[in-house]
Amino acid sequence: MFKTQAEALEFLQGFVSQLDETPEEREIVLCVPFTALGILSKSLHGGRVRLGAQNVHWEEAGAFTGEIAAPMLVELSVRYVVVGHSERRQFFGETDETVNLRLKAAQKAGLIPILCVGESKQQRDANETEALIIRQLEKGLVGVDQENLVIAYEPIWAIGTGDTCESSEANRVIGLIRSQLTNPHTPIQYGGSVKPDNIDEIMAQPEIDGALVGGASLQPDSFARIVNYQ
Repeated sequence: MFKTQAEALEFLQGFVSQLDETPEEREIVLCVPFTALGILSKSLHGGRVRLGAQNVHWEEAGAFTGEIAAPMLVELSVRYVVVGHSERRQFFGETDETVNLRLKAAQKAGLIPILCVGESKQQRDANETEALIIRQLEKGLVGVDQENLVIAYEPIWAIGTGDTCESSEANRVIGLIRSQLTNPHTPIQYGGSVKPDNIDEIMAQPEIDGALVGGASLQPDSFARIVNYQ
């Protein structure tokens, strides 16, 4: 929940100017608040940065005050949508079942969902990481097309805490996630205190296909450095 429309445009100016040398095959997605989608959609049209939303409802319309439906996102040229982020699970009652409904609604509308899975500090300390993530995947992916999907592993204990998951451990868990999928080519990202000074090491890991970036994406220079990892 950052940036007004004006602030989002200002960010974009400073960010896009730093992508001239970015390899073509790298996909860059900005998942912004609903209020910034319209104005960024116009500004990004025809460019190399894709637009993403932070959530989507499972119904196409209805009495769901405060929610946003997939067709509303499609109209704004949104391509991606985050589903099941740890903050939605923690603060807003998201469950594996509602995550599954949202994933299917997104795909039905032609959106590519970014499914977030991950464990809390308490769960990790209790050695429940593997069982929890397998359960999140089993329940979340029922009836979901793995050809049009991105998965993000976000250890909750590493989000915004500065306590980054060791890149080798992130690689191990992402390998576990991949072993549970029917499509081994589904892109799997790491998210959790991703910063300019650790992105090179993270992206050097063989199982990690990308990064889901939080706080470090709020400054153009910082996010551009992450996008332009070496």
